[in-house]
Amino acid sequence: MKYILNPDIALRSWWYVPYAYYCKGDFKAKKLQKEEFEFLSLCDGENELPEDGLAAELKERGFIREARDCGSMSDWQRAKFCNNRYFPLANWMITGKCNYNCLHCFNAADNARLQSEFTLEEAEKMLCEAEKCGITGFTITGGEPLLHPYFMDIIRSIYKRNMFVRELNTNGYFLTQEILDEMNAIGCRPLMKISFDGVGHHDWLRNRKGAEEDALRAIRLCKDNGFRVMAQTNVHRLNVNSMLPTAKLLDSMGVDRIRIIRTTEAPRWVQNAGDSCLGIEEYFDRMTEFCREYAETDCKMEVDIWQFVRLYPHIKRYIPSSVQYSEGEYRDTLPVCKGNRGMVAIAANGNVFPCHQLSGYYEQHGDILGNVKKDGLQSILQESKYLCEVTTTVKDLREQNSVCDKCKWFKYCCGGCRAIGLALTGDKMGVDKFKCIFFEKGYLDKLAEALPDYTSMVNLDFSHKESGETQDGK
Repeated sequence: MKYILNPDIALRSWWYVPYAYYCKGDFKAKKLQKEEFEFLSLCDGENELPEDGLAAELKERGFIREARDCGSMSDWQRAKFCNNRYFPLANWMITGKCNYNCLHCFNAADNARLQSEFTLEEAEKMLCEAEKCGITGFTITGGEPLLHPYFMDIIRSIYKRNMFVRELNTNGYFLTQEILDEMNAIGCRPLMKISFDGVGHHDWLRNRKGAEEDALRAIRLCKDNGFRVMAQTNVHRLNVNSMLPTAKLLDSMGVDRIRIIRTTEAPRWVQNAGDSCLGIEEYFDRMTEFCREYAETDCKMEVDIWQFVRLYPHIKRYIPSSVQYSEGEYRDTLPVCKGNRGMVAIAANGNVFPCHQLSGYYEQHGDILGNVKKDGLQSILQESKYLCEVTTTVKDLREQNSVCDKCKWFKYCCGGCRAIGLALTGDKMGVDKFKCIFFEKGYLDKLAEALPDYTSMVNLDFSHKESGETQDGK
């Protein structure tokens, strides 16, 4: 019998992950057994294969079908060995330039002379390497990515290679029906992450008259065209009282999720807004009250409060963000950050970072981990300072951080966010005091009290000893 892979299946192999597959549109590769991978590698519609139990099982699981006038396999589907460590995603700043002059952002328009961007030739070269490395999904960001003169050429080039855009970060100003039609035509339907900093406050933070109207127009346009939308909202002392009215408005517009982010003490923000940053406990207290009030509405929009909690109103559940792992999930070999272990952050100048939130510190201190324009992406994902940093384990963190090593909460927070720890201490292995305060000041209980009709989706049990090391984390 001749079998052929179903058109949404592609076989991939990396260092330490030799047998895996992608399902088109899913950013995470899934493991296969060796015999499964080897059998599927032969399912090209041309080889005669035994009709045995393995074939029947793989057919039942949706991997293959009988090759009867099914056409040929695409090159994307065929088994490929990627000669590097496994990374499925890239967070790619295609330009550092922006049309807004936001009060808190280093990519503001008045810094345009300092900002880089990928040329179309550089972008094409980087995408060729990303394909060779087995990367499948992209978050496209900036600056303002739609300001790039070849924005749609880059998007088309991604889809030409059977990769996809998972998320698009934008201020919404340049979004038009024509652009959405072009994206739809090539099957590009990312989560549209549109900045919106609160009813009556957006123009001020974005330093542009009419920015609020433009953001709301862009949100409506995306929803009218069937795109999922997440509003990204900076919260501070001047707009914190507008969070509930803002959430209600966005919910009424059909927005899928709001992400509320504490505006941090970056030099530009302090210069422009003084002491408007919410203190850590103040932030947690105000967001606890917001959660209580929001849960009492009939809103269904998901809420992600940065470094605090995620709410799922449609199922009445929540996840405390400080809890990275539930009881029994901790392993010494886990990476210090789940996010940056799977997504390489690429700045507009080509430098790579564990995440873009760390880029300012690294650039300021000349701590360059690699540059895709100079070094090539694959060499960085083979052996580099970057690779050493993103494969750092929680065991490494404990050994270099006596505070975390002795903390009973460590197996749940795993040392917290490395960007926050670095910002607060100047040490890559420094303490993330956000997590310390969250646990020590009882915000687990405060959230439970504020959300009596919700169920926590994490399990914390201090009656057990810490789990042993059984996972390799590669």
